[in-house]
Amino acid sequence: MNVYIRNILRFCVLVLLQVLILNKIVLRWWAEPTGFPVFVPYIYPLFLFLLPFETPVWAMLFCGFALGISVDTFTNTAGMHAFATVLIAYLRTNVLTALLPRNLSEYSGLQPSTRNMGWSPFLVYTGFLLLLHHLVFFSIELWNLTNLGHLLLKTFASTVTSLLFVVAYLLLFTRQDNARV
Repeated sequence: MNVYIRNILRFCVLVLLQVLILNKIVLRWWAEPTGFPVFVPYIYPLFLFLLPFETPVWAMLFCGFALGISVDTFTNTAGMHAFATVLIAYLRTNVLTALLPRNLSEYSGLQPSTRNMGWSPFLVYTGFLLLLHHLVFFSIELWNLTNLGHLLLKTFASTVTSLLFVVAYLLLFTRQDNARV
């Protein structure tokens, strides 16, 4: 399948999955309803994480804005998702450069995946960017740092849960083999 068509389909599937299913799930990690903040797992940034290595920064910023504003439109969050996704789109290339042993130009025609990077580097890559996304998004959502513990707890729980959903998505929708480049 053409890389453009595959990415357009992935964009649509992830936005619809986020808006129609995951945003409706209210998660708590403990049974006590007042002791832990309610959070929603965000899987839609996975679209940015799986774009090809050679995607230029301007295209990443455009895709990040389009992705964020699409989720903002459905969730009525006034640009908070767009801000967080543009930030991680901007930092994606630097994170990949720091994690990969070779220059990104040597990965021509490939995309970040467990098959191309291995499980550990891919989980570090997605985990770090998800943590950054959640920290920025929840900081804007709460808009103050008076309850820093609440912010950090919500960010950590959301990142771990989102990472679990990302792994589930990868296991369900990608081919798994051990051919590492």
